Amino acid sequence: MAMLACTGALMQCTFGAAPSALNVLPLNRVLAPTPVANIMDNKPIVNVPPFGMCMSMANPMVIAATAAALGVMTPMPCIPMTVAPWVPGVPTVLIGEMPALGMDSKLMCNWGGVIQINVPGQFAVLAG
Repeated sequence: MAMLACTGALMQCTFGAAPSALNVLPLNRVLAPTPVANIMDNKPIVNVPPFGMCMSMANPMVIAATAAALGVMTPMPCIPMTVAPWVPGVPTVLIGEMPALGMDSKLMCNWGGVIQINVPGQFAVLAG
């Protein structure tokens, strides 16, 4: 059984310097006590805020800053590039006609980072 993620769930990116909190818009959602997320809550900035500084060498801003610093790794501000939905989700629970977002789901960033949920934002609702 997985815990369902909701607004305020703490996430971490493998290339991010700081954790971030998931934002879920309350449109057509189940409240537990805040809106529960589904796999399509993957929009950069709207649902997935920045993770402080990005340290991915696949990020064009990091590449440019590192080149300007003569090869010394130079982190740059994180701007998430998440275009694919969260995987795998919880297919047995539908939120807004899409699988719910479980604590074991992952989100891939185009810059190579893997975003995972560390704290679900609530501890009352289990998906079974």
